[in-house]
Amino acid sequence: MTAQPAGTGLRRILITRPREDSEALAAELRGRGFEPVVQPLLEIRNLSGPPLELDGVQALLFTSANGVRATAARTARRDLPALAVGDATARCAREAGFARVESARGDVESLARLVADRLDPAAGRLYHAAGSAVAGDLAGDLGRAGFTVERQVLYAAEPVTGLLPGTVEALYAGTIDAVLFFSPRTAQSFVKVVHKAGLADRLGEILAFCLSEAVGTAVRTVGWRDILIARRPDQAALLDLLPPAGSLSPPD
Repeated sequence: MTAQPAGTGLRRILITRPREDSEALAAELRGRGFEPVVQPLLEIRNLSGPPLELDGVQALLFTSANGVRATAARTARRDLPALAVGDATARCAREAGFARVESARGDVESLARLVADRLDPAAGRLYHAAGSAVAGDLAGDLGRAGFTVERQVLYAAEPVTGLLPGTVEALYAGTIDAVLFFSPRTAQSFVKVVHKAGLADRLGEILAFCLSEAVGTAVRTVGWRDILIARRPDQAALLDLLPPAGSLSPPD
């Protein structure tokens, strides 16, 4: 579906990513003429532990920027190749000092295909820096291709228990025009806290921009002006859905 223009144009956009991931995205939205409102739906907590044992590892697998940051906090090594699920995660890895970084520009399945294309199962095990909740079956997909994947939980991602006061005020006043969703878990958390705040009926004039069909499914339990799905499961494709600031007509 594609929303039709009505009333004032799209200006204020709610970002639902964890706070550290929201900063660069907010800056990009400002550069496009939008006003970002940051509402983290997951709280990230790195888990303590000894330095990582990476001897015999041929490459690091990053399925989130949180995994990059958690890995960087537990090892000084930056020499191993790093394969990232998407461009934002790859950018975070480069900023953390990892020298050889490649992006799968997609989802977990895209990352598995990149690994199979670039690496040799006989060259050593793969290290996956994971969170307490894992999307997809990266280890299973790569295991069937002959790889050995060591998945270690380095951080916890816990859903927030409520919306920030500023978010509640903006939703109640009808001053949020769109919400960006990057994962089914974040979308589910949003739906839960919106219901808790008694604001589900305030979403009818808001656009939901979703990274994938799975994310879109997670937000369809409440009523929106429209739900739009990125052509590819990466941030660039999601932002390509946004119309010019001041318009409510997304691209075809």
